[in-house]
Amino acid sequence: MEISVLGPFRATLSGVPVHLTAVKPRKVFALLALQAGEVVSVTSLVEEVWGESPPRSVQTTLQTYILQIRNAIAAALGDDGTADGAGLPHGAKSVLVTEPGGYRLDIHGGLLDAHEFDALSSAGHRALDHGDWAGASSFFGRALSLWHGRALADVQCGPLLEVEATRLDESRMSVLQRRIEADLRLGRHHELIGELSGLAARHPLHEAVHEQLMLALYRVGRRSDALAVYRQLRRCLNQSLGLDPSPSVEHLHRAVLDSSPQLDLDTAAAATGPQLARAN
Repeated sequence: MEISVLGPFRATLSGVPVHLTAVKPRKVFALLALQAGEVVSVTSLVEEVWGESPPRSVQTTLQTYILQIRNAIAAALGDDGTADGAGLPHGAKSVLVTEPGGYRLDIHGGLLDAHEFDALSSAGHRALDHGDWAGASSFFGRALSLWHGRALADVQCGPLLEVEATRLDESRMSVLQRRIEADLRLGRHHELIGELSGLAARHPLHEAVHEQLMLALYRVGRRSDALAVYRQLRRCLNQSLGLDPSPSVEHLHRAVLDSSPQLDLDTAAAATGPQLARAN
């Protein structure tokens, strides 16, 4: 089974979609998919679907949803709902397994894009830690290419799925920042300005994005534009939160005002060590 949660929720078996359109069964399926290979308790499934107000018939209704999911899986497996040749003698029950106290989605060596995203991101972080900026940019870029919109974009998330979707979206933003960091180390400032300008417009209070945009603008000779980005960020923070920019942003602002040599790419590389200097 292949599952996508980084965008619209999709599941396929040997390329055949598992069609499931009803809202509540899709919630159950999505929660099982996000924790593929692990037992999801009945308590968690009930909380996701009904919150703190489950119906009296909650056990029977949940079992009905499980049956609907299994029927959709069986339809994807084939007319008879089994896949003996694939090592699934019990058909859909070999995929959505009943366990003591809950259920487990067994994807039988398939792919969950969230797991692939985590693996590629971890590889990118390791490359970044070792000063391999090109490798880090590549791993992070591959991880980000798995995304096709907000996590679980077409699922009406309950409390548990909402937490997971938010976690994934925040992880995506973090990886994007690290990829941009690697690209800045590689001197790709011209290529980054358009992307960073769009991010700054969509996230007017995100200081790290504005900091990266200021640095990119300064390094392509647009010092006045870098200072304008600072003024805009400061105005938004004051108006929305009553705050001033962080010490890190203030330090960069002073460095831009002073045209500090520390902002030059070659100087920054030398300060970080010979491995970074060689990478540049």
